[in-house]
Amino acid sequence: MSVTANLVAIIILSRGRCNLSRCISYYLVAVAVSDFLVILTAVIFKRIGRIYFRYSVMSTTPASALSAVLIYISRDCSVWLTAAFTIDRFVVICWQSLKVRYCTEKTASIVIGTICALSCIKNLPFYFVCQPLVIVDGVPWFCDIKSTYYTLPAWQAYHWLDRILTPFLPFFLIFLLNILTVRHILAASRARRRLRGTEDSGDKEIANRRRSIILLFAISLSFLLLWVTYVGNFVFVRAIGKGYISNLNFNDPQYILQETSIVLTLLSSCNNVFIYVLSQNKFREEVKKMFLCPFTMLISFIKP
Repeated sequence: MSVTANLVAIIILSRGRCNLSRCISYYLVAVAVSDFLVILTAVIFKRIGRIYFRYSVMSTTPASALSAVLIYISRDCSVWLTAAFTIDRFVVICWQSLKVRYCTEKTASIVIGTICALSCIKNLPFYFVCQPLVIVDGVPWFCDIKSTYYTLPAWQAYHWLDRILTPFLPFFLIFLLNILTVRHILAASRARRRLRGTEDSGDKEIANRRRSIILLFAISLSFLLLWVTYVGNFVFVRAIGKGYISNLNFNDPQYILQETSIVLTLLSSCNNVFIYVLSQNKFREEVKKMFLCPFTMLISFIKP
């Protein structure tokens, strides 16, 4: 379902028929693509493949290590593109003097390209963290994390840097900018009511701003709720001094907590499209047209 939703969003937003600026469309398409890649790499290739095709070529250590790198890259892109879009909306609403220069197609392209490039560079070292879990007939299978990852100062610094950059820093930015944006909208709404001397129910502008507040709270709260378990698991692992569990063990509470936190972060890649896009009436209309298109073409073909 999430794969289909992201594919539909990519197609519709790329056509540019949702009455959105090209700057917004660039960010939303990038978010949808990164979320699609998260589902593809982390769910379909990694988890489903690991369960139902346990001894396929994808389970060899090199393939598993490469898969882990791709998962981290797509995850970072998804998180930081969400943060970048939040920054863009903050500038549009609260920083009018910078709006003309920052909120442009060129800036959006540069920001998206930079995020993707830095995500690739940042996560390449993860390939060298993995070692074979077992070796059968000279073939390395599955991935285990090297013990040096938890002992060497360089790897420890990299580990903390990774967690700070994803998700601590983007969460802080999203949460802070949403608070500032909501405060600005509330102040502007109060000023507008004083000038117009009308009630909220009779002012469409105030109603639109109220919907913006609801949308911003949905963004921050969904990100918080879906990533808080991941953050808690990280703190728990550091507190007890144990490493992450790489082998399947459904009876281990630590493994259950670890996998639950990962699943919740994957859900974050399923709801971004719904939070940012499905609230738009024009997008819903385009979805209806897209799904009715085959029937419309069939009817027009049947009719003489």
